[in-house]
Amino acid sequence: MLKRRAPSVLMKKNNQPETTRLSTGRISKKIKRNDEIYQNDDSNGGGEIICIDSSDDEETRARKENKIRDNSEPGMQRLHQLLEQCTKTLFEKAKPEYNAWIKSVLHKPFVMPDASYDGHSETFLQMRYKSRDPMPLHDPKAPNAVILYTPPEYDEEFKKAHKDDIEVHVVVDPVLGRVLRPHQVEGVQFMFDCLTGRKIENYHGCILADDMGLGKTLQCITLLWTLLRQNPLYKAGPIITNVVIICPSSLVKNWYNEINKWLGSRLNALSIDSGQSSEAVDEKLAGFGRQQNSGRRRCGNPVLIVSYETFRGHANVLDNIEVGLMICDEGHRLKNMESQTYVCLKKVNCKRRIIISGTPIQNDLLEYYSLVDFVNPGLLGNPSEFRKMYENPISKGRDADASDYQVQLGNDRQKEMIANVDRCLIRRTADLLSKYLPPKVELIVCSKMEPAQQAIYEFFIKSKKIQRTLSGSQKGKNKGGQSTLQAITFLKKLCNHPQLVYEMCTRGEEIFEGLEEMFPAGFSKSIRNFEPLWSGKMKLLDSILANIKKTTDDRVVLISNYTQTIDLFQRLCDMRGYKWVRLDGTMTTKKRNKIVQSFNDPTTNEFIFLLSSKAGGCGLNLIGANRLIMFDPDWNPANDGQAMARVWRDGQRKQCFLYRFLATGTIEEKIFQRQTHKKALSNCIVDNAEDVERHFSVADLKELFILEDESVLSDTHSKFDCKRCVGNEQIEPPPKEADVASDLADWHHCYSPRVIPDDKLSESWDRGNVSFVFYQRSCKVQS
Repeated sequence: MLKRRAPSVLMKKNNQPETTRLSTGRISKKIKRNDEIYQNDDSNGGGEIICIDSSDDEETRARKENKIRDNSEPGMQRLHQLLEQCTKTLFEKAKPEYNAWIKSVLHKPFVMPDASYDGHSETFLQMRYKSRDPMPLHDPKAPNAVILYTPPEYDEEFKKAHKDDIEVHVVVDPVLGRVLRPHQVEGVQFMFDCLTGRKIENYHGCILADDMGLGKTLQCITLLWTLLRQNPLYKAGPIITNVVIICPSSLVKNWYNEINKWLGSRLNALSIDSGQSSEAVDEKLAGFGRQQNSGRRRCGNPVLIVSYETFRGHANVLDNIEVGLMICDEGHRLKNMESQTYVCLKKVNCKRRIIISGTPIQNDLLEYYSLVDFVNPGLLGNPSEFRKMYENPISKGRDADASDYQVQLGNDRQKEMIANVDRCLIRRTADLLSKYLPPKVELIVCSKMEPAQQAIYEFFIKSKKIQRTLSGSQKGKNKGGQSTLQAITFLKKLCNHPQLVYEMCTRGEEIFEGLEEMFPAGFSKSIRNFEPLWSGKMKLLDSILANIKKTTDDRVVLISNYTQTIDLFQRLCDMRGYKWVRLDGTMTTKKRNKIVQSFNDPTTNEFIFLLSSKAGGCGLNLIGANRLIMFDPDWNPANDGQAMARVWRDGQRKQCFLYRFLATGTIEEKIFQRQTHKKALSNCIVDNAEDVERHFSVADLKELFILEDESVLSDTHSKFDCKRCVGNEQIEPPPKEADVASDLADWHHCYSPRVIPDDKLSESWDRGNVSFVFYQRSCKVQS
């Protein structure tokens, strides 16, 4: 019978302890190297000793284990069952993962041997402590080391005479260096050179203008961590002691999470979310300031993350500190030199500044000047000097009536300005992502309106009020900017769904006179009576979502410029039983982060992410989805570009499909054409009457109010004079080197569903009133 015994110690022949015996329940287990020894104790302290040797075959081992269990009490039997279950779990789940980890650790790319390396066995850290010579923080000879600065070679005489002037390597922390891609290493190097004055003497700022998805945040985190910890001058402290990151409120938490993701406990950031009381914000900022003025080389929270709005309202709290580095994310907000935000940030005592913007402003020269002057004051002169030197000659050179001399002078000054600015601005396009991400397919889908929808559209643009408005503009009288804006908004919403304009038609305003009668009796503006069949694009959306849901586990991001349209999306999801989450301008930052995290979690059951383009266009990472639908176009191509970059970015594991829906022959195609031909100013968002008159000529306005004939499959394609298409068929493929960045003329032109590379869209072609599709890939899909 088994009996509990106190733990004992086995003795070698020389009476020295060999192994310890551990008692568990009624079975005493002795651990001796790789063997397992069990003793069945009897009442006299004796009993049979059963040894499970590491060399036993499976049958012998099983027999011994069964014998041990037979002598066990029921409680021990349950324990052994539990141990068996744990062992099974270990080998079925953990072992493959562990082996994969081992394989990844052991795998090292071939590195050309360094002849100067002496093969010393001590670690670099030990060498640093023992060496009498100055040494860098990280090993510059380590495999794949990212070296930002290499010092000159010193002879012994110089070292003795100039001890305080010795410089060392600046090497990126390997924790970050090993994850950087080549273009990110280039970006970190460029910014380091700019901020240390090596690019332009006496100037210490730069603009990081990479496309969306290229890892601008990681590049900046790598740079700030390097500057906070290192300095080429060995005897000096780190280059900076603090960093202030200013960003849109929706990105404050994202910056905090990214710093924690890459650096963990190495760097503690202080983030100030929106929604806190003014007193609480002042206290946090004051605490940050006290840390910086304490005289310590390193402080508890060297990084402050705050929104533009919060900083603008509380900047005076930081008046007495010197900021080592200021990073302005989505920095195109600083394009207006006279804005309160610009003036407030310009006053901050900080010489090292970085603007991050995926959409640099280049169409308006003064806006361009504002950004450059913010990071490097005086590089392009003061505003009056800039106008005289660059703006006026360049503008005159672009005039249609310019002389040959003016054209040449304008071109020369433009080249001079660009060459000057390129020393502090770096920009790479999203083409680089094709090397690292799954393929992306972009599809521009033209969908014809439903008959009733088209009838309302035609009635409106042919109405006397619209004709008088356009006629008055042509004569220079009664431009009617507000009426024009109303009309444009009406047509854009009508393209989405007639229900969005029904209330406008019932107001009794002259511009909408007679439109209420175009709706059937009993038509209601209530969202409860929403019917997708009233809109061609909504039918297409309904069909494609059903096809995606039926046969895939893909998730979808659904974007519109109008919250009313998002309300209809929400109703459609409820009608079809789709699980959805929604993000618009009414949501707090805390709640935004929560729903984004939930949507990206593959274990949750959300199918659709409803997104307002204005609220979620910047910085959101929605890699939980691999399909994105832009339901309506924006006047500003940068806004659409920002919104469409939410899914095809780092972390994405599936092939992505990005759809743009356009109502065939309508104002939506006209807007899209302005984007593709780059006729719109990059900041042109039509939101008031002044903008309408300022940005649109009479000819432009007339063009907007034309509905193309029903026979036109795509107004955009018809304006190409396409040589590759004959008789509604593409007879010649696009150039092999073409991709999504190419002109639409070099995309695939599809007149039927059989050539579409997405079967979900092909299956929805007829039901969704599809008339034409442009498509192109980010790279060639492997067959």
